[in-house]
Amino acid sequence: MSMFANTQTHAHAYEVALFGEFFARDLKAILNRLTLHTESAALMHTREILFEQFGVQSQVQGDEPALLRAKKELGDGTESGWTLFSYLKPESVRVHPEATVRPWATCEVIGDALSFASALGYVQRSQIYKRGYAFRRGALIIQMFQQEQVDPKTSLPIPAHTDTLWEVEVKTATQVNTSAPASGGHVQVSTVRAAIDAVLEVQLIMKGLLDLRRQDL
Repeated sequence: MSMFANTQTHAHAYEVALFGEFFARDLKAILNRLTLHTESAALMHTREILFEQFGVQSQVQGDEPALLRAKKELGDGTESGWTLFSYLKPESVRVHPEATVRPWATCEVIGDALSFASALGYVQRSQIYKRGYAFRRGALIIQMFQQEQVDPKTSLPIPAHTDTLWEVEVKTATQVNTSAPASGGHVQVSTVRAAIDAVLEVQLIMKGLLDLRRQDL
């Protein structure tokens, strides 16, 4: 099968994010508030596979080896291509106490992404499905979802129980840098500081209904 990878790599490219969770009884109120304060909303259903590097047992300077993740958007019977991405350890809370800021590399793959990951020396560790809602607010994407486990016999998702905890991720939709680009006129968030301010705006909007916070992942 033909295969092509388009890699987005920048020096000092980061994701900025806040995280939260809530019980199903609060779903309607949270949906209503997010809908009022975002530009668009859509149903989301994704499949995510987690890989670890084959044969890597030891830790380097106390840190676990970076894991590789593969994500595919599912919906209405159609599937997107795969995106491979990887995070490094988040920046220290002393540097960024307000939000999770972590180095982030992405790679769009056309073709057999799972074989591509295998060729890079990775083996599959686990997979999950996420189903819920995705909102856009400027340069941010807000995902609100329940995790679905995988049926070991069919490899298809098992619908989440109604009482399953809902998870929320407020994050930059694309990579941001430590400094702004030379050319001006961009509406999108382009720096880590601006991205932190943007996610903190959402934190304030949801105050009293949803606790959004920094996490050390």
